[in-house]
Amino acid sequence: MVIATQLRPERQEFLAAMHASLCRQSVPWEAVVALDGADPAQLPSALAADSRVRVLALPRPVGAACARNLALTEVRTEYVNWADDDDEFTDDAMALRLQTLEETGVGWCAGYSHDLHADGTTTLWRCPTPPGRHEAGDVWRYWKDPADTIPLGPTTLLARTDLVRAAPMGGLVQGEDYCALAITCLAPGIVLPVPVYRYRKHAGQMTAQDSYDELEAKARVFAHKFGVSLRAASLALHDVGSAIPWTLPRDHGHGLDISA
Repeated sequence: MVIATQLRPERQEFLAAMHASLCRQSVPWEAVVALDGADPAQLPSALAADSRVRVLALPRPVGAACARNLALTEVRTEYVNWADDDDEFTDDAMALRLQTLEETGVGWCAGYSHDLHADGTTTLWRCPTPPGRHEAGDVWRYWKDPADTIPLGPTTLLARTDLVRAAPMGGLVQGEDYCALAITCLAPGIVLPVPVYRYRKHAGQMTAQDSYDELEAKARVFAHKFGVSLRAASLALHDVGSAIPWTLPRDHGHGLDISA
């Protein structure tokens, strides 16, 4: 798990709620919390006392994309998910997706999400990509134009760590999470028709700021072209090397296993 945060006072309660949602998971987990120029002493006590939480303190603010990428280098688990510091996971989010990955051998597993409103109610968001198995690159067919609704919720993706490292987030100041969807161009995956994430709606979120629309269109175009280009390159490589079976090496935390 990767979480980037600037530990803003108004988001401390939300970060504690995110941690609590991780504690309700029924499978083992660990988290790398990237402090984006924040004082480690301000970390909520529940996280500071949890041995499953490791802190990466960055000396100055670098933005969410860079903070997440730097935290990714500290990940020791075979699979990784990332989350915002103001959201939550559903109680069975990890178990459902992990079981799917282990049983099928695909590279990633995603699901639906809930919009979590201030009064505690939720609204289901169904991603445009339909439930079921999708081959590498297929998800991009459901994001035909940058202005369209994105094909998957980026924070619903639980994926092989080596795949995430192969397609990290671009260095955007917003919309960086769209780039994470390029993971789906590198390996087949499965979309589950169940919510696995709760996206908190509040006045302090980036999408609620007046300046949000200034760069949104450009960020979408960049992320869309990134995915299109990666998909084309991956398909071309597959066509050239289709006679040679291979996969990206898996990183098990003790060096790379490059056995076929």
